[in-house]
Amino acid sequence: MTDKRQRWDIFCRIVDNYGDIGVCWRLARQLAHEYALDVRLWVDALPVAQRLLPALDTQLAEQVLDGVTIAHWSPDFQFDRIADVVIEAFACELPDPYINAMAAQPPVWINLEYLSAEAWVEEFHLQPSPHPRLALKKTFFFPGFTENTGGLLRERHLMKERDAAQAGSSATFSVMASPADALRVSLFAYPQANIAGLFTAMASGDRPVVCLIPESSLLAPVSQFFDTETLQPGDHYSQGSLSVHILPFLRQAEYDQLLWSCDLNFVRGEDSWIRAIWAGRPFVWQPYIQSEDTHLVKLEAFLQRYLPPLGTAAADVWATFHRQWAQEQLAADSWSRLAHALPAIQQHASQQSQALAAQDDLAAKLVIFVRNFQ
Repeated sequence: MTDKRQRWDIFCRIVDNYGDIGVCWRLARQLAHEYALDVRLWVDALPVAQRLLPALDTQLAEQVLDGVTIAHWSPDFQFDRIADVVIEAFACELPDPYINAMAAQPPVWINLEYLSAEAWVEEFHLQPSPHPRLALKKTFFFPGFTENTGGLLRERHLMKERDAAQAGSSATFSVMASPADALRVSLFAYPQANIAGLFTAMASGDRPVVCLIPESSLLAPVSQFFDTETLQPGDHYSQGSLSVHILPFLRQAEYDQLLWSCDLNFVRGEDSWIRAIWAGRPFVWQPYIQSEDTHLVKLEAFLQRYLPPLGTAAADVWATFHRQWAQEQLAADSWSRLAHALPAIQQHASQQSQALAAQDDLAAKLVIFVRNFQ
């Protein structure tokens, strides 16, 4: 097998709005652009994907966008070939006909898992899983924060593009009548988040806050706070020190620019979490809510891995805010304490971004694994 025009199939079922397709699309595009691979991305819910990819025609069974073939993973799934490398994203379970066909021509079969900072990830990364009835095996591939994991998704030139943007002006997403000393905050969270508690604290704070909210499911609790029936892009509401601006739905490149331009970013799930890390700016991560509070375990693992180089006082403030935000219970003084700790957190976020970028990224590790696959 050679790397030249090697065929990769990535299978993606859209479960959590734009998180799954967001990660898969970034990965597919990077593999096609940076490694000259023939990448086909199978997606089940094209209308959802279309919000990230406006040029996507939801009526076509197959089309090429930005160097990646996007194929509709429909209920009457049909395929013309087995790829050299098959990625089953987030345990989405491949169609049986495709698995049966793989037995005749076994590809490199990878189960790409969700990102976690938990210690057990290193142990399970690259573990094989033989198929129970066919001469096939798939390999578990865990993204992660250490050299002994699959790394973090990051395009080759991302840091350079970020630095250039942050060295320039913050004209992108500028809003009218913003005080010069205002704290710029982007807000993306699950609707269960304690929006009322956060906004109340921001509104009563001693520093103006400009909160930029891209159109998402978060608009419902935001509209409830301001006692308005609906919110639209372009809407603007203020209360005390808080000024809220509703932005249109942002594509990935636009969202990156938003993160780069803000002093603090609230993010959720996996895709925006990773991008917030690469932004090198302070952020608050809300993990995907799971039963039995598993998401809190994931959050604690991340905090334990990410925070130690930071000074104790600022680390305590940041960790406490994270825990309360994830549990949808913000103490009255949490926001003010976080806002005052931001200078120290800013330095730490920048250093951590540089340190993690020194490791191989997810796409690079996948390509290396396939190259050495036995």
